[in-house]
Amino acid sequence: MGGFSHGLIVKASVLAMVFVSAATSIAGTPNEIAFLAENDAAMKKMMANMQIKPSGDVDQDFATMMIPHHQGAIDMAKAELQFGHDPVLRRLAQGIIVEQQQEIDLMRRELERLAPRQQQGVVK
Repeated sequence: MGGFSHGLIVKASVLAMVFVSAATSIAGTPNEIAFLAENDAAMKKMMANMQIKPSGDVDQDFATMMIPHHQGAIDMAKAELQFGHDPVLRRLAQGIIVEQQQEIDLMRRELERLAPRQQQGVVK
């Protein structure tokens, strides 16, 4: 991934983490505090797991970074299901969980398929 795109993703994610951390400190209800804490933990885990050493293979790097990104979306959607009440957003969260997990499974299969290419030093 190019430096500009990766840097932009990192900056946006850091800003989101700062916002969630600040919101956690001013949250009102215990339910909201728990929700924001869950999201803060999900964001921190996602950002840590997205920091990879480039492999030289764009496809491998993309999938390797996107898996924790998708897992972060799943974790945040689970927090919505645990603490949220709006039926539309709860349904959206359910869809996010299903769709993002399917995409994680696909990326893991592709990483396995691409592994021989990496081992042979054939990268694009």
